[in-house]
Order: sequence, then structure tokens, then C-alpha cells
Amino acid sequence: MEPPCVKSLGSVQRNEDVAPGSDDSSGSAAPQKAQPSSIQGFWTKQDTVSYSTLLRDIDAKEIKQLDLVPGRREVRVQHNDGRRVTVPVFANDNQILRAAESSGTPLTVVDIRREQAGRELAGTLMLVLLVVVGLSFLLKRSAQMANRALGFGRSQPRLKPQEDLQLRFEDVAGINDARLELEEVVTFLKQPEAFIRLGAKIPRGVLLVGPPGTGKTLLAKAIAGEAGVPFFSIAASEFVELFVGVGASRVRDLFRQAKEKSPCIVFIDEIDAVGRQRGAGIGGGNDEREQTLNQLLTEMDGFEENSGVILLAATNRADVLDAALLRPGRFDRRIDVGLPDRRGREAILAVHARTRPLDDAVSLSDWASRTPGFSGADLANLLNEAAILTARQNMLRIGQFQLEGALERITMGLSNRPLQDSAKKRLIAYHEVGHALVASLLPAANAVDKVTILPRGGAGGYTRFMPDEEVLDSGLITRSSCLADLVVALGGRAAEQVVFGSLEITQGASGDLQMVAQLAREMVTRFGFSSLGPMALEGPGTEVFLGRDWFNQRPGYAESTGQAIDAQIRQLAKSALAQAIALLEPRRELMDQLVDVLIAEETINGDRFRDIAGLP
Repeated sequence: MEPPCVKSLGSVQRNEDVAPGSDDSSGSAAPQKAQPSSIQGFWTKQDTVSYSTLLRDIDAKEIKQLDLVPGRREVRVQHNDGRRVTVPVFANDNQILRAAESSGTPLTVVDIRREQAGRELAGTLMLVLLVVVGLSFLLKRSAQMANRALGFGRSQPRLKPQEDLQLRFEDVAGINDARLELEEVVTFLKQPEAFIRLGAKIPRGVLLVGPPGTGKTLLAKAIAGEAGVPFFSIAASEFVELFVGVGASRVRDLFRQAKEKSPCIVFIDEIDAVGRQRGAGIGGGNDEREQTLNQLLTEMDGFEENSGVILLAATNRADVLDAALLRPGRFDRRIDVGLPDRRGREAILAVHARTRPLDDAVSLSDWASRTPGFSGADLANLLNEAAILTARQNMLRIGQFQLEGALERITMGLSNRPLQDSAKKRLIAYHEVGHALVASLLPAANAVDKVTILPRGGAGGYTRFMPDEEVLDSGLITRSSCLADLVVALGGRAAEQVVFGSLEITQGASGDLQMVAQLAREMVTRFGFSSLGPMALEGPGTEVFLGRDWFNQRPGYAESTGQAIDAQIRQLAKSALAQAIALLEPRRELMDQLVDVLIAEETINGDRFRDIAGLP
């Protein structure tokens, strides 16, 4: 690029000859040296000068210096008094040159082509850099997607380090029978020689079956902690993907990793996600799931030996598992993990109470008796809710009041604002007293634990009963207890009818009526507790779960038998209501007395209720 120069017009010469601002002896326009491009910052617009005013000032020799910048179509003007302005000119403006030449004003032509070229080069480099960064990002994303696509068939089990497996059998309470069965599995892993010497083989699979929250996953962790072997854990739903064949590939990869770490334990939670019966059709059929199940069956007991790999699985729907999965050689042992009994609940409460400060007045034995049917998770939630209530009330120890509040929150829901309408309050009180009084008068009914008219959840009031512990443990239900439950459930409706008449009964017994309909139907169709005889006309579950059930919805009895079933259900319900009314009508004054006490105190426990009623 050529050096900055000035066009020579008369006294204007090349800018290399004389320094800018110097005057020669002849008084003509002195040649000036081109200013660098940074001179732009030196010139500021201190005033507005028109083009004609600039020419007039040049002719009047009021201008000290002119810098013409053709690339920007402007001229920078420095007056004799020090003012500096910038005036726009035309692209090929020769009038400024002639005026400067005639007046002898120094004029410099500034060449900014280097500056423009540098800016263009910087812009080009910036654009290239952006393109390179964008391409690298796209290549990285495509590589990640390719790796993910290639890794679809790889299993991602969580291998627990041995130092993280701190759980032991003594930390698992309330399920002693299941513990005894699983201790043999631990012995197989730690001391297999005694069994191998007798020709016994290590179990290949152990299926833990039980309701939610009973401690199946906890038992699996305890086995891993006791055995001291690698522990792989994975959920069954992680095997199934959108692409066909991915689940089977993940099963193969899982057992390959397990063989490398054998002896080890593989725990699959909720195995019914892939272990459902095959060929179910609508509602249950899934080719990818069935292929995954086929591969799992092959890995557990196929041509290859899986020595030293024990598969633990947990489910609460063992009834929907495929028969091939449950046969010996695959799942050799099925361990039922049921709800804990009273002593088991007390042991579970003691385990969870280790880390919580309980008041000395709290008896874990009493609370174990008051929580029949609770699972281990329910008991843990009970103490946790009690701890939350204690912290909310700014107290240091968990007491009876907090445990009572936690129990009500779990069983009935959050508390609502107390009722203000006295008429509605009295109606609810009669309803609840009807339930409690009928239950107290029937020997086969459950004992009353609490009666309240404080609303909780969706109920305006409620009566809580204590189920018979022996019935829960044995699982046996007598006809007398079922009939008593029907009468107690209709006690609220009977009280409304006795006090207010048949025209003033309310819909408050709608939940009770649903329970009556369900229990009466089970008594007729499943238990044989009716005049139809000892026949099981329906199964325990009538919901559509497997696809084949969709086409098998016709009942297994004649239409006339169905009409007889409906008649028996109506008869049981009417008989129960009549019996409840017969129990309450002679005790109208006692009902009024109990209602007055309940309205005044809002809550009565079972012992006080029986004392007021004069019942044992």
C-alpha cells in the first residue's frame, strides 16, 4: 500500500518534505505529513459549521489546518482560535483544494485504506472463528449421539462399593421369617464348600414378594452388606427402550458384567415391568418387553452356566409374572415379605426411633398396638411426620400429642377448619355417635379407638376403630365379623334416620354405602356367606389387567344367578340397616348424651366413650 500522500496543487507539496504546521519563507501553503488514523479521536465536534461557512473561513485565512479524509468524505478543520470541527464534503471535492491553495492554508490528505483493510481482516477472522466453533460444537454433538446410539445396548447397573453397603440384618426389623430364608443365601455366598460337598447348588434366583413398603429393597441391601460381595442394582424398567432388541442386549451385558465380578448379587427392582406373562395381547403385549424377558430367561437358566451370580428380584404383583420365570432353576425361592405383626411393628419403631428424641411417656408397644396393618414404610413415615410436627411447635422431644397428630394426618389427611354451624355440627355428631355406639354394642365388631367431629381430609368427622390383631395376623375372616362390619358401617345412616327421620337423611353415608356394597358382594360371591351356598362365583380381582382379560369379561354364572346375587346383596344391606336401627332406637337418650359431650369436647377417645355409655 502506498504511503499517505497529499495531492500537489500549487503550493501544496508531498507531505514527506516539511513537518506539519511549519510555514516556509514564501508564505505559501506548507506541505504537511499525513496524520495517523488515530487522529480521529483528536477531532471533536465542538461547533456546527456549514460547507459555505468553511469556504468563507478558508478565504478569510481563519483556518490553521485542514485534514481531508476522502475515504470518509469529511474534512477536519482546526481554526486559529483552537476550535476543531469536522465538516462533510463530497467524494471528489476539488473546491476545498483550490480554496486551500489560493489562501495558503495547510492541507493534508489522510489515507485510511490500511485501517479499513485491518478492520475487514479482523471481521473476516472473527467470522471464520465463529464458523470453526460452530462446526466443532456440531461434531461434538454428533459424536455424543453416535456414542449414545452405540451404547443403547449396554446395561447401566449401579455397582455399589462395599464401603457403602453398611446395612446389616440387625438393621432390618419386623420380617424375621424372610430374614431366616435369606441368611441361607448369605451362607451360600460366604461358605459354599459345605453345600457343594453335599451336592447342593447355589440358588440362582430369589424372588421377594410383598405389599409396597414392607422392606423388600431393604432386605436386598442387607444381603449385600452381610455377604460382602459386589452388588449390582437396576430397575426392570431400565431394560425396555424404544428400539427393538435393546432390552435383550442390556440383559446380556448385565450378566456379562456380573460374571466378571462373581460371586455377586444382581438386584432387579419391580421385575414385573419386564416379567409379565407373554402373549397377553391387548393391554399387556409388547414385543420389546417379551424379547427382554426371553433373554432374561435364557441368561438365568440356559446353555451357559451363571455360577456365582444370584439374581434378587422384588415385586408386589407376583400374580402377573410369567410361569417360566417362576419355575425352579430360575427363581428357586420365593420369599413372602408381608406386613409386620405387633412385635414386628414395635421393633421397626425402635429402629427408626434411634435417631429421634422420644419423650419418656411414649410407649412404642402401645403405638405398635395402635397401628395394625402398617408397613415398615408407614411406620417410618409416622415418626417422620411426628418429628415435623414437633419442630413446627418448637419442641425438643416427640411426645404423644405429636404422634397422635401424625397418625391422624396419615390415616385421614390434613386437618380442616372446625365447623361453625351448630346444626351441621350436631348432625355430624349423631352420625359418628351412631357408628361408635353400634360398634360398642356388637361383640364381633372392632373396638372404638376415637370419635371426633373435627374435619379432616374430605370427612366432616370420623370414627376410628382398632382392628383385631389376631384376625390380621391369621388372615381369617368370620361371617359374624363381616355381618358386624356391615351393621357398624350403616350405624351412621341409622342414627340419622332414628333422630331426624327418613326424609332428613343426608348423603354423608355415601362412603359407608360403597363399603357395604363391596363387602356384601364379597360375602356372597367369594366367601359363601349367603343362602346361595358355598360357591366362589367371582375371583379376588375383577379389573382388566392382562390383555386376555379384556375378552373374558363375561361372568362365569347364569343371568338368573346374577339376579340372585344382587338380591342377596340387597338383603344383607337392608338387614344390617334394620339391625342398626333396632340397636339405636331404644338408646335415644344415651345418643343425645353422647352427642352433647362430643359437641362440647369435639374428640372422645374409645375408653371415655365406653365409660359414658356404660359399656365394657
